[in-house]
Amino acid sequence: MLTAYLKRQWKLLLLLAGAVAVFAAVFALYSLPVEAVAYAGLLCLMLGLVLFALGYSAFLRRHRELEGLLRKVHESVLPLPPPRGVLEADYQALLRAVCADRVRLAAENRDRLEDMTDYYTLWAHQIKTPIAAARLLLQEDPGAVGTEVEVELLKIEQYVDMVLGYLRLDSESTDYVLRDTDLDGLLRQAVRKFARMFILKKITLDFRETGRTVLTDGKWLSFVVEQVLSNALKYTPAGGRIRIYGDGETLVIADSGIGIRPEDLPRVFEKGFTGYNGREDKKSTGIGLYLCRRVMDRLNHWISIVSRPGQGTLVRLDLSRGRRVVE
Repeated sequence: MLTAYLKRQWKLLLLLAGAVAVFAAVFALYSLPVEAVAYAGLLCLMLGLVLFALGYSAFLRRHRELEGLLRKVHESVLPLPPPRGVLEADYQALLRAVCADRVRLAAENRDRLEDMTDYYTLWAHQIKTPIAAARLLLQEDPGAVGTEVEVELLKIEQYVDMVLGYLRLDSESTDYVLRDTDLDGLLRQAVRKFARMFILKKITLDFRETGRTVLTDGKWLSFVVEQVLSNALKYTPAGGRIRIYGDGETLVIADSGIGIRPEDLPRVFEKGFTGYNGREDKKSTGIGLYLCRRVMDRLNHWISIVSRPGQGTLVRLDLSRGRRVVE
């Protein structure tokens, strides 16, 4: 701290050294007694030490005040000390204006996020009510409704899960619990969830067990697998085929669907992008694959897609902990 203060006062120290040199030169030119020079120098030294001590004490006190303000930087109003001079008052006025603008922006963002969260949370809970009621009707009188209704209920559940995933993805309360997860068990659970859709569309499933245990968050990886599987079922025509198998560190989900156009392929992970297929389908949200990419990034995994129109789509989920760069 002493070194910092000396660097701050280097101009004054240089001036004092110059003054001492001038006095010494004058005394030498007029052949004045050395005792007079020494006495004058001693008096100046004592006065300089007193002024130095006072200045250094004020410097330390100011430094401690600023350190205290640094610890309170997250407060809406900083308790700034009284300004010492016009320039310091200008700096404090500028700092207050920046803090006020920061508080205003933070309040606007917080209000906007709270409104959005409240709306989607209410919507999610409201839409789960008819889902539960419809499932109860199916259990009480299965012959009164067709399999198509159950498939539609599954789609509604998918949309609800998508909204909740979107809300929770950047939430401060969202935690990712990484543990060893049975990949085949996770895949079987996802396949069972979509079993009705496989039967209704007469789509063949070729599921080859991977025999792997991966370090991941099972809940969020299930979300990604279900989104990819939902897309495969959605865009695969009746009588088609979906394959699920392992390829080294990679899980592959491939379908024989309509595929993705080459010009749309680089943008499929963009938020809100639906592409040609989404515009034709009229029901695509452009959120599913965006969320998949975000979740895989959070898990330090990687997702990539290869597709050809009319030949199908192949999705690779690289579940290794070190994320690779896709070429």
